[in-house]
Amino acid sequence: MKRLKAGIAALFTMAALLVSTGAAQAAPPGDRDVIANLWSWNWNSVARECADHLGPAGYGGVQVSPPQDSLTRGGAVWWDVYQPAGYTLTSKFGNESQFAAMVRACHDAGVKVYADAVVNHMTGQGSTSYGGASFTKYTYPGLYSAGDFHYYAEDCGNSDNLIHGGDYAGSARNVQNCELVGLSDLETEEPYVRGAIAGYLNRLIALGVDGFRVDAAKHTSPADLGDVYGRLNGSPYIYQEVIYGPGEAVQPGQYTGIGDVLEFQYGRYLREKFHGNIADLRTFGETWSGMQPSGRSVTFVANHDTERGSGALSYKDGPVYRLATIFQLAWNYGTPQVYDGFTWSDREAGPPHTNGFVRDAVCGAGWECLHRDPAITGMVRFHNAVRGAPVANWSSPNSDVIAFSRGAGGWIAINNGTGSYTGTFPTGLPAGTYADLTGSGAVTVNGGGQATVTVPARGAVAIVTGGTTTPPAQVPVTFGVHATTTWGTNVHLVGSTGALKNWNPAEAVPLSPASYPVWRATVTLPANTSFEYKFIKKDGSGNVTWESGANRAYTTGSSAATIDATWK
Repeated sequence: MKRLKAGIAALFTMAALLVSTGAAQAAPPGDRDVIANLWSWNWNSVARECADHLGPAGYGGVQVSPPQDSLTRGGAVWWDVYQPAGYTLTSKFGNESQFAAMVRACHDAGVKVYADAVVNHMTGQGSTSYGGASFTKYTYPGLYSAGDFHYYAEDCGNSDNLIHGGDYAGSARNVQNCELVGLSDLETEEPYVRGAIAGYLNRLIALGVDGFRVDAAKHTSPADLGDVYGRLNGSPYIYQEVIYGPGEAVQPGQYTGIGDVLEFQYGRYLREKFHGNIADLRTFGETWSGMQPSGRSVTFVANHDTERGSGALSYKDGPVYRLATIFQLAWNYGTPQVYDGFTWSDREAGPPHTNGFVRDAVCGAGWECLHRDPAITGMVRFHNAVRGAPVANWSSPNSDVIAFSRGAGGWIAINNGTGSYTGTFPTGLPAGTYADLTGSGAVTVNGGGQATVTVPARGAVAIVTGGTTTPPAQVPVTFGVHATTTWGTNVHLVGSTGALKNWNPAEAVPLSPASYPVWRATVTLPANTSFEYKFIKKDGSGNVTWESGANRAYTTGSSAATIDATWK
């Protein structure tokens, strides 16, 4: 039998105070629902990103990493933040005042904030935290003690207290009451534990947080989570991590009555089709095996877990990953989430840090910034313009090329091939000249609603009815860099625009050595536009050496320009 906690009268008084009439929202509020998942970014970096990029680009929300205190591994691993050591708000991403300032900055930019909430468990190891707390696996002074966790045999049917592989198919009890990879499993059916979790989430709500990604929701029963959600103030948007497995005892559909779910099948199917036949995507949606209703699903091409596995695309797939994200923002299923984390070679390695605390994110220098890609921000605009409209005017001339409209509001063509494709397509749009939101120029629709376009390799062309305009002027920019190299090594250029290959070194713009040691290339870029870039060196084996330091930055004017630099 569980021991009773001291001061139980005060306990129930606190729990009662936390109960509210609030309920989870069924979908993110507002006309802008695309969520940027800035995983492992520190609070100062998220604040700047909201003000400088997310808000102006039309993103509706940003997902931030778990803000609570956690086990520390000195920054060496990413997963320490998923082992809470308490509910204070000092973490490796910043302190409470920095977190609150980030929320205010995002709100000022029109961007809602969704926090990653780890509420199923506490730690499985260690004794010190980023906030300086001391603890053991089952004791967290002032918060939880040994009586607040699940154990064999009263709660968990396995004598080692762990979830076993076979439990997923046969035992919801063990999946939800035994320990996930040895993490102390909270007794979430107990009123005190429910109240403590709700108190933590309400504290975040008081700081302005608009909703939560609920980590490991599959390992807490829907009844327990529903009780916690019922105690929350206001109507936060809830979306839950419930990974689908065919025939398993715990299914995502068991959680859609209390909130939305993260749709893991979505990314798995996109990897399969973008490595195969994208024409199969014509029927993509809730009729496909394991997928949930569109109105209850948050979609993603990758997240921090899937990019470290083999079942989904990731930034390592380069232009294919980018193109799948373009499709995601064009398609009419779920609430889309665009993921960006840090680059890695070791699956367990943590983000760039100083003494364990995460450094400011710098795009192209250890951090991925797909959400800034002009084609992606153009597709955020596309998504916002056509939200809710049905797919129509589908065409697919081959297995690598698809095109469709979203009602009469927008049209897109996608080419997953390695060469460009030119064809004539029905768009369903009024006659006119439209600016391509992915940056490929102008599209002319004739009186019959048809357009003849050239779709770039691993690229897209997308237009919306509000975009009948002359495309932005283009200007030539000549880049020059003084750089010495060894025989067989050449200098290339990459940057944050499509013309500069969106930071993809495999497609980097080659510079000519005709004036060695000065290397030069002229690139046509949109006029009056800011961008970032770097020079790289590539040897005969394809090995890449990046310039050191922060990204270079430049803003084009209305006429030709020359940039001279020295390798750093």
